[in-house]
Parts: sequence; C-alpha cells; structure tokens
Amino acid sequence: MKYVKLPNTDMDMSVLTLGTWVFSGDVWGAVKEQECRDAVAAAADCGINVIDTAPIYGYGAAEIIVGKAVRGCRGRFLIATKCGLIGRGREIRHDLSPGSIRREVEDSLRRLGVERIDLYQCHWPDPDTAIESTMEALRGLQQQGKIRYIGVSNFDQALLERARRCACIVTSQNPGSILDRSGETLFRFCQERQIGVLTYGSLAGGILTGKYDQAPRFKSGDARSFFYKYYSPKHFEPTRQLLEKLRSLGQPLNQIALNWARRQPGVVSVLCGCRNAAQVRDNAAAIAWDLSEEQTRLIDEWAKQTLDPGAANL
Repeated sequence: MKYVKLPNTDMDMSVLTLGTWVFSGDVWGAVKEQECRDAVAAAADCGINVIDTAPIYGYGAAEIIVGKAVRGCRGRFLIATKCGLIGRGREIRHDLSPGSIRREVEDSLRRLGVERIDLYQCHWPDPDTAIESTMEALRGLQQQGKIRYIGVSNFDQALLERARRCACIVTSQNPGSILDRSGETLFRFCQERQIGVLTYGSLAGGILTGKYDQAPRFKSGDARSFFYKYYSPKHFEPTRQLLEKLRSLGQPLNQIALNWARRQPGVVSVLCGCRNAAQVRDNAAAIAWDLSEEQTRLIDEWAKQTLDPGAANL
C-alpha cells in the first residue's frame, strides 16, 4: 500500500479508502454482516487504513458494522464519518444546524464505539443553515476532543471557500472517475490550497469493473438506478465502448479506474466500495502498478471521443 500525508494534519492516509455505503443493506441490496466485517479485516491486511462511512447509510447500520469490525484493532484505522443528512422513512433532509450536528456526532460515536472521530465531514450542503454556524459547531467539537479534523463533501468551490474562512478544512470528498470529470476545477482549487481530495464513485457504481455486458435492470430503490446514471440506456452503450478500449491496456478494468482516479490533481485517497474481502483485495492490487503518462493520455482521449458530453459530467 502507498500512503500520503494529509496536508495540515498528522495523518498518513492510504491512497485507497474503504467505502461502506454498501454496508447499509438497503440501497445496494442485501448484505451479510460477516462479509462486511471480513471486508474490513481484508482492508487492514492490505494496508488500507481509512474507513469512510456515514449515519445515513442504512440509517446507522453501516456505522454499527464498522464499529464491530474495528473493535480490538481501532489503532489500525482512521475513521471518517459524516453529518448533515437526516433520514425519516423515505424522506432525507439536509440539516447542518449546530444542534443537529451535536446530536449526530454523539450518535455516531456510540454506534462506532469510539471516543473520537478522525475525520468528520459535512455530507451535503444545507441551504437553510449558514455555513459559518456549521463551522463554529464543528470547531467546538474539535475543542471538546470529539473529532480531530473537519472535512466537507459535495461542496462547490464557493461554499468550500466560505467554509475554509471559518475553520481548517482538510478534505473535500467529491465524485471523480473516468466517467465523471465534473470536479476537475475544484480538485485544482483544493490542490492549490492544500485541501486533500477524496474521490468517491471512482468505479462509477461498479460499471467500470466491466462486470456488465448488457445494461442491467435494478430495482427502483437500488442506488445504481438513481444515484449513478451510467446504467441508463442513454449512457450505457458509449460507456461499454469505452470499456472495450480500456481493456486494450491489459490490466483489470477496476484497477485501471482506480489508478486513473488517484493520479488526478489534489487526490490523496480514492474511495472503493466493497461488499466482501475478495473485492477489497482485488481493488488493493491496483496499487502494485501505475499507469504511464501515455496510458493516462490515451484514457482521457478515449473518454472524450467515446462519451456523450453529458455522460462525463453527470
């Protein structure tokens, strides 16, 4: 495994992070808790030292599984979780108000079974709460020793700039993959200001693994039916054509995708959602080799030639 010093922190992060949305057991299909815990153990064995989760994943289910999995080996992991999305039945509202954040952090600490969260991230912007109030609350949690560092997720450049005027923001988590270049300008902004970028969706909801020869049909509640658009009839065929070109590079498609993502400006770690230990090990093998400059140039060229302009900026 390779590691990067996260700017403005004392944390060395593995260049791959274990993402745990799939642990939720709801929008990614049923999961077995033991397989999730085995995935965490495999991550440790592979040298992955960051686990990213959120209370909205299964309304606490993912955090509970992570807490069980790291019990007895807490020192091997940096725990990143989030705040700001509150689920009530099928309704999800955005709430980054100070009172809500203080309640959320206590719930997350309890579910995770830890005394302090290493990286606490605002999951999505809340248009009804001034970011200055949010940052003041997060600084208070730092002073109390409940969180170590503050990050944001899904913020645009303007909101990130406002947030960093109020607190030390050490990470920005945003989508980034061969199929999604929407964050390129933001990534350069973060690099210039020493904010570490964490990319998510770098396997594009699994489509960049090449496991689908034909467009699959998912249930309406499956994340791949609403969060990732690449499976839609409009986008699937051009994506499949791009995957055929990527195969000519002679490496597993998932590893090509992860290599590409970690080469982008400002990226310190790439999130990989994994359902079991085998997937963790397969993704971790991407660190054993590197794309060349020429291969990276080809990938960018193929993506521009093959994809509909809207497919690369979903």
